[in-house]
Amino acid sequence: METPKLQGIFRTDIRARAAYSEGAGIYRILPSAVARPIDQEDLAALIRWAEATGTGLIPRGAGSGIPGGSIGPGVVVDLRDYVPSRLEIDPEQRTAVTGAGVSLRELNSAAARHGLRLPPDPSSSAWATLGGMVATNASGARSIRYGSVRRWVNHLELVGKEGKVMRPARRLGGSAARRLGGSAKGPSARTQELIRTHFPRTRKNSSGYALDAWLESGELLDLLIGSEGTLGFITEIGWRLDEIPAARTGLLASLGSLDDLEPAVQAVNRCKPSAIELLDRTFLDLVALAGREGQLPKTSPGTQAVLLMEFERENEKAALGAVGDAARALDPIATQVETAVSPAERERLWTLRHAASPILAGLSNDRRSMQVIEDGCVPLPRLGEYIRFLRETAEAQDLTVVIFGHAGDGNVHVNVLPELSRRGWRERVTALFEAVNAETLRLGGTLSGEHGDGRLRAGWLERQYGPDVLELFRGIKTQFDPHGIFNPGVILAEPVSAIRQLKMGPDAEPLPDDIAAALREIERSGGYAIDRLEIADNHWGDGRRKTEDGNS
Repeated sequence: METPKLQGIFRTDIRARAAYSEGAGIYRILPSAVARPIDQEDLAALIRWAEATGTGLIPRGAGSGIPGGSIGPGVVVDLRDYVPSRLEIDPEQRTAVTGAGVSLRELNSAAARHGLRLPPDPSSSAWATLGGMVATNASGARSIRYGSVRRWVNHLELVGKEGKVMRPARRLGGSAARRLGGSAKGPSARTQELIRTHFPRTRKNSSGYALDAWLESGELLDLLIGSEGTLGFITEIGWRLDEIPAARTGLLASLGSLDDLEPAVQAVNRCKPSAIELLDRTFLDLVALAGREGQLPKTSPGTQAVLLMEFERENEKAALGAVGDAARALDPIATQVETAVSPAERERLWTLRHAASPILAGLSNDRRSMQVIEDGCVPLPRLGEYIRFLRETAEAQDLTVVIFGHAGDGNVHVNVLPELSRRGWRERVTALFEAVNAETLRLGGTLSGEHGDGRLRAGWLERQYGPDVLELFRGIKTQFDPHGIFNPGVILAEPVSAIRQLKMGPDAEPLPDDIAAALREIERSGGYAIDRLEIADNHWGDGRRKTEDGNS
């Protein structure tokens, strides 16, 4: 491969490529090279080289995205060394400016000194980079009150085609239809109608390009948020911050039927919660199977789901009032209601919610957890129907599934647990994936509520939006990326099977044994902040940083 001339790292050796062949999720794909540009000039040179050679560039942060958007067969571009990596807080304006490689934890740690925070809180917040969160329009448990990342972004810096820099910023008022409708640049009446009629009416959606958000605001910013690195590299973000609430309370409710889900969530919604999290019966069974019954609440026999709720308020009295109102509203619906007022009680409540990840990660190599149908979001009145279909279809395919997620948004995460020693597991997982995706769309849902399409769902976009909207997506891609180098195969892809190029099973791409073991340990421990080149160079865990230039 002809190599670009960079000041930063560009490596084509097998160990570096192997170290970047996996992220979270199901895939293992060896890239052709790994690049770590150090500044804007470096990144622009890399982009121009890629355009001249027809080489795909895959933006990468921590690699914790589940649907495969941070891996691929081109050059993985890690912005870890990109400078300056800004982290500036303006407490008076309640704003921040950060580099894309800064983690949510780092931003919130700095903001907390001023009583501020960025409210969206994906479970990967300890390592998720802010560039990755913008790229997928991430949200998390508190999205029911605070929404997704989109509403908190004030401006972006995007390094795009030909290495040119764009800095779109949010303005006030107007919409694309009103602001641009009378000009040659504005969307036609047909385009507006396509967008309004073909986008899902769900509380969250991170699938495709956000034409609906752009039509509403008229802001280029809203088109770039959620574009998963397919339109250029996000290198800087301006944020709006919020005050940290002074008081917080919690509540747990057990439900005897999935038919009670929607009325329970609607009853709690009237009390303005900051989170409503679902633990399906399949989740409770997994916790018990792992011998962690002590972490489970005492539930009534036949409990089909548990809801965990959080209420954030400006003072303790208001927080206690909110949890009391919610408990009374749930009394005729739930089989059991338990308040969590003290810090210890709240910690126990959310420890239960986070129990799935270490349990799933600790499964044997024969019983791997696969995040396949892992981000469906349906209209809230259809949530019980959706979960029931999930359970029945998994049972028909003789597959174990674990279901949990953001009940207040109708957004459910599903992990499939196939036994890899059994024949036909891949075919059964594929059948489950196809059937549940189709049902999600039949219910008026979206295949991605908050994680993005990645490589996992890209082939389904035409079925979700129809050919006319897909053509609009292709037009956007061509305008921003005429050479097709930015994250090819993500969002827009041929409708091939998504259950391939897996990290597990006999057909997985072979890696050096020590690197394969290190990547598995990252998966088990959630160590996504680890520098992959430290793994490649046998420096993992010794506290050293790579100092050589790394060119090969």
